[in-house]
Amino acid sequence: MRRIFLPLLLLATLKLSAQVAPPEPFGPCPTPQQVRWQRMEMNMFCHFGPNTFSGLEWGEGTEAEDMFNPTQLDCNQWAAVARVAGMRGIIITAKHHDGFCLWPNPASQHTVKQSSWRGGKGDVLKELSKACSKAGIKFGIYISPWDRNAPTYGTPEYNNTFKQTLEHALTHYGPIFEQWFDGACGEGPNGKRQVYDWDLFNGTVARLQPQALIFSDVGPGCHWMGNENAVNGETCWSRLTTDGFAPGQASPALDTLNQGQRDGKYWIPAESDVSIRPGWFYHQNEQPKSVQELLRIYYTSVGRNSLLLLNVPPDTRGLIPAADSLRLVEFQHALNSIFSKDLTKGAKAFSNQIRAKEYGPANVLDTNYHRYWTVDDTCLNPTLEIVLPRPVKFNRIMLQEYIPLGQRIERFEVEVFDGKVWHRAAQATTIGYKRILLTETYNARVLRIHFHGRACPVINRVALFNDTVSSELKR
Repeated sequence: MRRIFLPLLLLATLKLSAQVAPPEPFGPCPTPQQVRWQRMEMNMFCHFGPNTFSGLEWGEGTEAEDMFNPTQLDCNQWAAVARVAGMRGIIITAKHHDGFCLWPNPASQHTVKQSSWRGGKGDVLKELSKACSKAGIKFGIYISPWDRNAPTYGTPEYNNTFKQTLEHALTHYGPIFEQWFDGACGEGPNGKRQVYDWDLFNGTVARLQPQALIFSDVGPGCHWMGNENAVNGETCWSRLTTDGFAPGQASPALDTLNQGQRDGKYWIPAESDVSIRPGWFYHQNEQPKSVQELLRIYYTSVGRNSLLLLNVPPDTRGLIPAADSLRLVEFQHALNSIFSKDLTKGAKAFSNQIRAKEYGPANVLDTNYHRYWTVDDTCLNPTLEIVLPRPVKFNRIMLQEYIPLGQRIERFEVEVFDGKVWHRAAQATTIGYKRILLTETYNARVLRIHFHGRACPVINRVALFNDTVSSELKR
């Protein structure tokens, strides 16, 4: 065994100088807001509105305001469920395509104010923003630009109406961590389609909530990853070139959204939206996905450099159904059982390349996000070795790049030594914020990773886990 590791150990001791400059950022890099957003990892989507009561997914816009009538609305319950499920934020459909607003929007006559719910005094955004603040989770809003009710939809006047809608929602409910836009653009009540002024819309958000990330097909804060199954590409760059594109029909190709672009001009990370049920809005005859399905979703979203936005629709009472909340508790319990024990505890890390002591390989084994291992600028293909104190069983390998300095790795290979022979456990392309590899179960003491970077690798975490809950899931 000693002969295997001695060359790396000797090289690791050759360069232990201090006060060496860190690597320069490579390519487009995330803003501090984008880093904080990515580290949230999982958020809750809540589709709620007239569709909850009509059974439709896309309302007609002609529904009577009184159709919206939750009898036991309790946003504190939503926030409590989200918190127990490990969600860091909630995004609410403040206005869906039907145009109905869950707050008394003065730019519309199709809102909770015109309904008999709570005597026209109700305000879902107010209650949810307060509940999120109380629970210590962040609050975000979805406002669809498509409006099947607004009489000016399909005319230049509507863009200003929509700006007024954004202005009211963004100035009355505290900090907004994410403004969610989709590119849906169907016909309005006059049979016309709207030409959206995205510069006006995005500029309004940036002016009123500068810390908020704007989601759409093309960002600019984060982007849709191309499907509603939360299956990110095996290759997933957080970079996109969006010049000349717009949300909706003018967006990039779906495979581009799914994989990002190696040489993309802007840092626009992926967000994966998927519903816990078959539909987005509550339907009585539907049931939530199984824990196994949710784990598969986690691995193909968070585990492939994306944030997971899991839709959990409140029912006609205005509560998260018991079946859904129970499933979320089971899902979080499964995640805890898999990821609460990092099997690299007590391990030693070595490399054939070291930039300086403060950037040494041991940094990949701690949980300090801002400590990382890196090498000289000219070294693009270093090897990292993890030596465990004893053989352990594992089938999940997690790696993280320190994304504040950019996304650098374009492929890597992982080998494990079982005491007799080396096995090729995995090979993959991108890492980004987080990559979780699903492998066969190995009983091994040594892990060796060969990196191939576009710039010197900057790795801040390597961890091993044993998933006995969904061990049948394979990459």
